Amino acid sequence: MIAIAICAGVFGLTAILLVFAWCNYNYRPIRAKNLTWTTLIYLSTVLWFLGDIPSNGHVRLVGMWSNCKLWIIWFRVFFCFVFATMCIVRFYALDRVFNQKKPFTVWSSLISGVAVISVNVVYCLVNQLISDSLTIKYDPEYEVCNVTQGFRISALTFMWIIWAAVGVLFFRLRNIQSTFNEFYESIAIFAVIIGLLIESSISNLYYIYFILEKRRRIQKTVVDMAAGNLVIWLFIGYPVFMCIFHREKYEQQWLERLAQDSPNHAFNKNNNMANNGTSYAKMNDNFEATFYNDQRLGSMDMSALDYNQGHHPFSNNSHPLNIESALNCEPIFDGNALPSAMRNNLHIQQPEMNPPTMFTTGYMAPNSNGRHVI
Repeated sequence: MIAIAICAGVFGLTAILLVFAWCNYNYRPIRAKNLTWTTLIYLSTVLWFLGDIPSNGHVRLVGMWSNCKLWIIWFRVFFCFVFATMCIVRFYALDRVFNQKKPFTVWSSLISGVAVISVNVVYCLVNQLISDSLTIKYDPEYEVCNVTQGFRISALTFMWIIWAAVGVLFFRLRNIQSTFNEFYESIAIFAVIIGLLIESSISNLYYIYFILEKRRRIQKTVVDMAAGNLVIWLFIGYPVFMCIFHREKYEQQWLERLAQDSPNHAFNKNNNMANNGTSYAKMNDNFEATFYNDQRLGSMDMSALDYNQGHHPFSNNSHPLNIESALNCEPIFDGNALPSAMRNNLHIQQPEMNPPTMFTTGYMAPNSNGRHVI
């Protein structure tokens, strides 16, 4: 019971982390982490842990706890699979937006979620309908669930296949924009999960009666709990930490990297008259008012992320299931077709007849007030 209490405490800390993240949803580095899917992954981890309690023999399997197929198939196995497949959806959303250059809308989220859950339901339903002697059977003499070797092998094989697919997505996402790139977090997550799969494979195939040994069943439950919670912390722990201790500074750095990731960054750099620093270095003291528009990105056009279709992957729809709502962005150009970062350094003088020849001289000498005149 002490192990269960410790595990429950860790889940409580992770819940506090998620609640804090949701309370600071408008903090853009956190908002970009797709909190909805991260929360769903966490909930699947909680239900997976709930299935571990009777499956690993932490309670006497009498009464409702003796329904072995319910706890092992529909809690432990099902939500372990849901945890893995929801990670696939979360990374697929990034792959679709940044590699495939396609939007990941609310409908995309719902369809993906229904698809992965349906696959898991079919797998578990088939095992539910198969004879108990071939899958899972309750042994009243020892008050344990007797899981057949065939069921163990099939479940572990399915898990290895799922995480192999996640590994492919990790590889595909290695070079996406730095502000959304989770490559190092992905390596850490993959290492954690591979360690979990190896431990599960050894426990279920070599120590087939591990639930009769108190030390091993506690080890199995703690390892499952630690892996599930660690994945959540790797997803959002860093931006939450920076939000608490370096809120303004980190958000500014994050936005700078976002601007540098844009294909329009080169345009801004080439057209900056001072030519001795980035566009951010040219801003006046009213940085927030000029470069950002309240809670919106004021000078970063995310439509630049879409090179082919003409749509931008982050629309103004702020539905939490829509990855395109991760950032609300405004055009990088003002009415004079100049980058926003140049507005403070230039004075735009419209010609009366707008003949093209009036622009042949390019940038003229600065006025007495130090502003350039076009």
